[in-house]
Parts: sequence; C-alpha cells; structure tokens
Amino acid sequence: MDKILIVDDDHDMCMLLNRFLTRKGYDAVSMHNGKNALDWASKNKPSLVLSDFRLDDMTGAKLLTELKEVHPDVPVIIITGYSDVKDAVEVMKIGAYDYVTKPLLPEEILITIQKALSEGSGSSNGNTGTKTFTPDPVPAKKETGTSARPAATGNGQYIMSESPEFAQIIKQINLVAPTNYSVIIYGESGSGKEVIAHQIHKQSARKDKPFVAIDCGALSKELAGSELFGHEKGAFTGALFQKIGSFEVANGGTIFLDEIANLSYDIQVSLLRVVQERKIKRLGSTKDIPLDVRIIVASNERLWNATKENKFREDLYHRFNEFSIDVPPLRERKSDIMLFANHFLHLTNAELGKNVKGFTKEVERIFLSYVWYGNLREMKNVIKRATLLADEEYIDVKCLPFEISNFQKLQFDVDTTPEAEDEDEESQANRLKNANLDAQYEVILDVLKKTNYNKTKAAKMLNIDRKTLYNKLSQYNLLNKVK
Repeated sequence: MDKILIVDDDHDMCMLLNRFLTRKGYDAVSMHNGKNALDWASKNKPSLVLSDFRLDDMTGAKLLTELKEVHPDVPVIIITGYSDVKDAVEVMKIGAYDYVTKPLLPEEILITIQKALSEGSGSSNGNTGTKTFTPDPVPAKKETGTSARPAATGNGQYIMSESPEFAQIIKQINLVAPTNYSVIIYGESGSGKEVIAHQIHKQSARKDKPFVAIDCGALSKELAGSELFGHEKGAFTGALFQKIGSFEVANGGTIFLDEIANLSYDIQVSLLRVVQERKIKRLGSTKDIPLDVRIIVASNERLWNATKENKFREDLYHRFNEFSIDVPPLRERKSDIMLFANHFLHLTNAELGKNVKGFTKEVERIFLSYVWYGNLREMKNVIKRATLLADEEYIDVKCLPFEISNFQKLQFDVDTTPEAEDEDEESQANRLKNANLDAQYEVILDVLKKTNYNKTKAAKMLNIDRKTLYNKLSQYNLLNKVK
C-alpha cells in the first residue's frame, strides 16, 4: 500500500485529506509542521508527499529542498492557495513533481497523485518522474505576511491582472484595441470591466482623445437623455443653460457605458440612432452633430437573454456585439487576490499618509478563502477601511469587516461528528466540491439573522446589491423562508 505523507499546519485540512485518501486505498500519515515531517521522513520513506506551500515554521519550498536531500526519488506535490506562477516556478525548479491550487478538487488531487505514483512505479531506474533541478537558494520570507509593493501601472490607479485566467483577456484586448469595433464586456459588478475598457482605449489610435465612462445604472430615466446627448437652454423645465452631453465630450475618443441594460427603452431607441447614423442631436435642438466615437458597453447580465425578456432591443444588441469579452470574477482568479490587495494598500497608504507594510498570514488566508461578492470594488473598500484602522505594521484580522473575518477560511466543509466517518465516497467528494457554497450560505444566513432578516441592510452589510442577494437566496432555497 502506498504511503502518503500529508504536511499542513491546519489540522482540519489534514484530517479531511487523510480521510479522503484512506478511502481511496492509501496509507495516509499527517504532520502539522515542517520539522515533524522532516523528522518522520528521516526514519520512514513515504511513497509520495503532499505539502502545503505555506507552513507555520517554514515554506513548502524549504521543506521540499530538505526532503530531497533525504529521499531524492520521492515525488512531492505542493498545495498553494495562491495559484501564483512564481510559487509554481520555485517549487518546480527545486524538484516538485507538480502543484495543485486551492480550492482543492478531490478529482484533481487524486489524478495528480495517481499519475505521480504510476510514473514512479513504472521506471526501471527508480526515477519517480519528479522534475529535478539544481536547487536555488530560497529567500527568507517574514512569517508575518506579505509586504505591499507599488503596482506597475501607468497612472497608479489601474493594474492589470497577472492570473492565467486573465491571459486570454489580454490577448483579446490586444486583438480588438486597434480596431473600431464596438465591444461588450461581461462581468460581475466590480470585476474590473472599466479597467479593461480603458485599456482598450489606451491601446487604440484614439488614445490621445477623451475616454468617458458612464454608469447607466446611476442615470435617472428623466435625465438620461440629457446626460448622454446634452440639451439646449430651455429644452425642459430646469434647463437654465446649454449642456454638452457625454457623447459629445467623448467625440473622437471612446465612451464606456457600464450596466447598459439599465437604460430605458426610449433611451435605447435614441442610442440606436446614434450608433447607426453616427450623429447626435441635443435635447431641444434641431441641429445634428457629427459623431466619431467608439462605443464600449458592459453588463453583468447577458444582453442576448435581456433581448428575449424584452428588456433590451435586439437590434441595438447586434450593433454592439461586434466583439465581446468575458471577465471572470475575482474568486476565480486566486493569484490576483494578493496582487490587488497589495496594490490597493499601496494606494491607500499614499492617500492616508500611512506606511502599513502588508497583511498578516491569517489575513492572507482569509482573503484567499473569501468569495469577494463585490470583486475588486469590494476589496478596495475593505483595504481602505482596514488600512485606516491598522495601528501596527501589518493589517490584522481585527481590522477586517465582520462578514469577512467570520467567513469560513477553508474551502473544505469539515464535519467531525461520528456520522461523518460513515459517509460513502461519492458523498465525501460532493461535500468537498460544494463546501464553498455551504460557506456562502452560512455567512448570508448569519448576516440575515443579525439584521433581523432585513434584506436591504443585509445586502449592505455583505457589500452586494439586493439583486445579487435575491439570487443567492433563490440559489439556497431561502426566498420562501425570508420575508
């Protein structure tokens, strides 16, 4: 029977992995720090080692280096919660067989382990298939957490994602930016759609012309036409002066219309004329103004679906849909979380005149396990609040809002009751995969209780809009229970 050594400073994680691998027919042994793991390995030879990248007493890279001195042919798989290319390169260079990222998927872990063990058993020269390189020195890292660093951006406000999930978007930006195509950007609220639109503008021939961003969700039905197209003096009650609209301001450049689906039907008709004829007419005027503007729109819902529900004009949708980009939410870009956290900390330090160096290790873990309902917008607000409250060099848990500091840190939902030992394998695997949803459910239910089931207050406390909260309540079959 293959013996697998599990190394993780979190006892619950070790217990769950141990139980899962035992059910799959392996002899699993758990250690909770690097020193004990190395002591055990000096007296025993495991078939494979599964280790967290960040341990309390050492990094997974240091553990890997010392393990290789004792058992150079034993495959080591590293678990990282950061999905960071730098971590991956580091552990692969010093001999890791492979790495897996949190949240852990049972099938992924099992397949990686089986592959590592089968390659090892199939080698006549005893090589297990590990990718062995000459070890590089492992730089010392403070266990208090990461330090903030300035973001590499043009104006200090924007930073582009470095995650593998974002690589395809970068390619799409590079492809469409030089054209005059209209673009639809899909993504959740706060996921960075405006940053992408701005990047398209910066890489276009219009980069020296205006970039105008409009939040259509904030435009009232009565004033939307005036804001977008302008008006003449006396065009309506209260029009005391001539007003230049956003389209006219953006002439020659790019206009970005965020949450486009919120525009009323009447404004959509006027917008269709602008797109088709490339000219505008201020309210109260009979004069057409030629228009040369690139239009980029964004939505958190599929516009095609909105056309089927008669909420959005189909002809306008087809005018906009010359190219589309999908932005994944922050929770699906784990390697971006601390990148953006450090970026926002750097900006807030400059704004407040403070010198907070970074985040404690526990805060990092919380950030990486939290689902970030409001994405980058929520994170920015959290960092600004935490930096203001911080009275030490590193942001600690006490500086975080309630809904984040009390969020389940692990993606595994651990049940330590005796009945859990009798779970069948399928139930165990499903529980692992659905743990993140369970965590969301518990947080939302807890906040609802604290607000006496006031959905408006609960949404505000969770830093999400009411529509998102209703979707979550529907997902968890809570709508009938919450009045």
